[in-house]
Amino acid sequence: MTAALFLIEPGVAAGAGVGDLVELSGSEGRHAVAVRRLEVGERLDLGDGAGTVLHAEVEALIGRDVLVARVLEWATTAAPQPRILVVQALPKGERGETAVETLTEVGVDVIVPWQAERCVARWTGDKVERGRSKWVTAARAAGKQARRAWLPEVAPLARTADVEALVARAACAIVLHEEAAVPLHAIALPAAGNVVLVVGPEGGVSPDELDRLTAAGAHLARLGPTVMRTSTAGTVAAAVVLAATPRWS
Repeated sequence: MTAALFLIEPGVAAGAGVGDLVELSGSEGRHAVAVRRLEVGERLDLGDGAGTVLHAEVEALIGRDVLVARVLEWATTAAPQPRILVVQALPKGERGETAVETLTEVGVDVIVPWQAERCVARWTGDKVERGRSKWVTAARAAGKQARRAWLPEVAPLARTADVEALVARAACAIVLHEEAAVPLHAIALPAAGNVVLVVGPEGGVSPDELDRLTAAGAHLARLGPTVMRTSTAGTVAAAVVLAATPRWS
């Protein structure tokens, strides 16, 4: 059985060597001790979300929220290439967190919440930080579940001008559109750099947004014969792209 992954601070992971003792406390320690009920001698992984994972064994339990682990092996993973960035138009209700969870599970590197013109959901005022915080929490939990060495970044809320800039800097940028002549799998992908996938809202990407993004260098591509929910399309598209790269080989 694969060892459970718990998150630690990057400085802790970088400074730990084989045989060292590492303390897991706070919410992560509580989850390990009180929820997962790990016992002395059990294996676990401690990751910093930035490529380093410590394979360890429970050495001691202190109360209900502190675990002490002994490092058995130290591993580091290079950042994967190409990097997959998904610009996700804000879905309605809790579908945003669902999209973030599944995007994280398939391996997306950056998730960009986008306030598109036709979004029903609107992040304004204190909703901006609250909405992003929910997405960050969802990405963190899903990254642990998926045993990811690199956790995805959740970018600040983007306007269309911000998305234009991402597209212009990308090695390859693709806007998903049901009327596109070219299927997604037919687009050539770079071996490195940023691949940007733009997912529109329930009402679709507006004509003005399409013009701006294609002028910035984006390709239009259709995902398949059906029209998917915005909270589903990004994950399916990311899987198609990842399967066409060495990352899923």
